[in-house]
Amino acid sequence: MANNEQVKNGIFEMGPKNDAYAQYFTGQSYLQGLMADDEIEFTIGNVTFEPGTRNNWHIHHDGYQILLVTGGEGWYQEAGKMAQSLKPGDVIVTHDGIKHWHGATKDSWLSHIAITAGTPEWLEPVSDEQYLEVENHG
Repeated sequence: MANNEQVKNGIFEMGPKNDAYAQYFTGQSYLQGLMADDEIEFTIGNVTFEPGTRNNWHIHHDGYQILLVTGGEGWYQEAGKMAQSLKPGDVIVTHDGIKHWHGATKDSWLSHIAITAGTPEWLEPVSDEQYLEVENHG
């Protein structure tokens, strides 16, 4: 698979299987927390997606999410907008209340640092049909 070694051996540890949030993902993801400080009002984690893996549509309430793409290739899409390609060095800012999803392309692993504030509302999965539409038309 494309970018397998680049992602698995990245700057930040890939972490264990993301069992705590598995119900909100299609496919296998991994999560390594990078900061735990009760005085800071956001979290930082390294999220790794196997090829074809994506998270459900979701919204961050009373907060935001910043994605720093560190390896592989993927997709990011906001509801009602065209999906955008993700590659190392890309920075995505998702503002409060925006419905979106992100994940790996079908042929590549993806790794990103997620800086997240607020409360996530997990919604419906990205259907295979929706995902294939993105894969076929970007």
